Amino acid sequence: MDFASIMQTVAIYAIPVLFAITVHEAAHGYAARHFGDHTAWMLGRITLNPLKHIDPLGTIAMPLLLLFATSGAFLFGYAKPVPVNFGQLRHPKRDMIWVALAGPGANLVMAVCWVLFGYFLVALGVEERFFLEMARAGLLVNLVLFALNMFPLPPLDGGRILVGLLPLRQAMTVSRIEPFGFFIVLALVLTGILGTYWLRPLMNLTAGVIELLLSPIRWVLF
Repeated sequence: MDFASIMQTVAIYAIPVLFAITVHEAAHGYAARHFGDHTAWMLGRITLNPLKHIDPLGTIAMPLLLLFATSGAFLFGYAKPVPVNFGQLRHPKRDMIWVALAGPGANLVMAVCWVLFGYFLVALGVEERFFLEMARAGLLVNLVLFALNMFPLPPLDGGRILVGLLPLRQAMTVSRIEPFGFFIVLALVLTGILGTYWLRPLMNLTAGVIELLLSPIRWVLF
């Protein structure tokens, strides 16, 4: 992949990525506020302003470095997590599940929206490759974020959901993994284990379900 192709890829993915991480993090903050924790609200993190959620290292530097270093073969990054004080939730163990689900749930909704956007582009006869590729990128980015964050290991959302579902003793055992969770996930990504046995299967399943649910709209439009 040459420099021009890389820059074109950056342009196509920029808006989908910004929307994906912004709405994901804002959804966590909104859910936390709904269930009693106003930490994110007081810090101004319940917002669709992407600047509030961008981590200079994880959102910009790391993905760009990997994009150029691997010619787009491998990408990894993260946003600035929305602060949640689980002790402030009205029912901490139960509400933790809903707060954690809010982020991946938002990505699921956005994936559906990007598919619909692509459908309408085709139905309207739009042939501009940039917008068609952006619709595909939006679907892909949100499927990746949904699948990755549902992996049942703290500090990912799936890990917090697992902690909320487990009995107290087992939940405390799993929660102790959190300080090392990021490095475990990174190792699983780099070795290809996470992609082969979790990300791709869950992404393919989710994409299939979305396509099935939207098939009536597709039938009407085409």
